[in-house]
Amino acid sequence: MTKSSQLSSNFQRESNYEQEASGIIDMILILAKQIKIIILVPTIVCFFTIIYALFFTQPVYTSTSKIMSSSSGGDGVSQAVGLAAQFGINIPTSQSEPKWTYPEIMKSRTVAREVLKRKFDSNKFGKNKTLLQILTYGNQKPEVGIDTLEIKAVDNFLQIISISEDIVTGILTLSVKSSEPKLAADINRVIIEELDSHQSRYNKAKISETRTFIEERIIDTEKELMMAEENLKVFRDRNRRIENSPALQLEQQRLSREVSVLTGVYTTLKQQLETTKIEEVKVSDYVIILDPPETPLIRSEPNRKRMVIIAGIFGIGLGVLLAFFREYSENRNKEEKDKMDEAKSMVLKKLSELIRLNLKY
Repeated sequence: MTKSSQLSSNFQRESNYEQEASGIIDMILILAKQIKIIILVPTIVCFFTIIYALFFTQPVYTSTSKIMSSSSGGDGVSQAVGLAAQFGINIPTSQSEPKWTYPEIMKSRTVAREVLKRKFDSNKFGKNKTLLQILTYGNQKPEVGIDTLEIKAVDNFLQIISISEDIVTGILTLSVKSSEPKLAADINRVIIEELDSHQSRYNKAKISETRTFIEERIIDTEKELMMAEENLKVFRDRNRRIENSPALQLEQQRLSREVSVLTGVYTTLKQQLETTKIEEVKVSDYVIILDPPETPLIRSEPNRKRMVIIAGIFGIGLGVLLAFFREYSENRNKEEKDKMDEAKSMVLKKLSELIRLNLKY
């Protein structure tokens, strides 16, 4: 590279640096010139945001609870038992019990309809109001039928609840949102109660089906056993001396074996029937409450501080854009004014020259 090319490259580089520095300085000068807009715009935006947050937004309170299934099969059982033991809770670990999918059950329309029938006390709507009424028509007269109200209430109910599950421990966190703190806690508590009742009804129905089946099998087995015993009795009455007859001995063994097998089946069924009867009357807690729902002391939404901060950042950005736009408009108007003044001066100059020529001739 020649010395002249190096000098040209250095000159071009210095020129670029000067242009960049000049651009930054121009931007700073524009911002300083339009400082009133940059301060005024975010102030106005924050002011209206504060007014909206204070007077037009409805506070939302969130009540949370932590629960666990009493029958969580698999590897999660030992971890769940160890964790619950820290709270002084003894969890049954029978692997034969089904693993309940709580998120799906709590968000099912079946459980939602049961919760909607329950009554709650509300500061806004009064005492002993069904959740269906609170979530739909309130204190006003309903304009649609009960079926439409129920569909709308179920959708609203599913929107105010959320369930998150810790896959490692199997602990579920149930969150319920409401405009009243006590109402949020009451709904949370009722959901847990209905969840436990739902499982209890399901288990009782299954146990009832099992009991019916066992009772029918006992009746059939008892008839078969009585018939087998009668056959053995008749055989022995007719064949009192069978020592010298291998065929008769084999027949007696067959009849005795049949009686023995049916006796074992009958005894097992009787034992199962007694166990089923005990299960029917036994009261079990299917939902283990680790953290019961509590009345929230502060609102969860809206976060006014965050709203004001976001509004301030947005206002500053908007103010900067308006500042550059105003500067552009002023410069453009100035350029147009200069062009008009130049055009006027040229026209006057031409007219004066024309007048002088006319006077000369």
